[in-house]
Amino acid sequence: MEEMKIKSSSFKDGETIPTKYTCDGEDVNPLLEIRHIPEEAKSLALIVDDPDASRGVPWDHWLVWNIPPRTQYIQESVVPSNAVQGVSSGGKVKYMGPCPMKGKDPHRYIFSLYALDKELELAEGAPKDELLRAMEGHILVKAELVGMYGR
Repeated sequence: MEEMKIKSSSFKDGETIPTKYTCDGEDVNPLLEIRHIPEEAKSLALIVDDPDASRGVPWDHWLVWNIPPRTQYIQESVVPSNAVQGVSSGGKVKYMGPCPMKGKDPHRYIFSLYALDKELELAEGAPKDELLRAMEGHILVKAELVGMYGR
C-alpha cells in the first residue's frame, strides 16, 4: 500500500504559501488533499505549526482532530464535518495563518497529518500538549506538507 500523503494545490511541498492563507491575506486554511489513508484508521488529526517561531518553541497555527478517516479533501476555509478544533498559540480555536515577524528569514509551516486507530475523547479548545498525549500510542502513520512564508 502507498504511504499516506497530504498535499495542496495552493503550494507544493517546500514552496511559499500564498499570501491569501496568511495574516497578510484572508487568513483562511488552504485546500488540503489527503491520499492513501490506512484502512484501519478510525480518525485523522492535523497539526499546523511553525518550528521556527522566535521563542524557540513551535507556534501552533491550527489543531484539528476526529477528522473522518474517509476525508479526501479539507476545503479552503472549512473545518471538516464532525472534526474538533483545539486552541492555537494565539489563543483562538480556529486556523491562524502564517504571520512571522517582518524582516526575518522565511519560516517553515508544517502541516502534520496523523492517521489514528481511534477517535479522541478531547474537548474542543484543548491545547497541543493534550492532543499529543491523547494521540500517544494510537498513531498508525504520519504525513507532512511543509510550506514557507516570510514577510
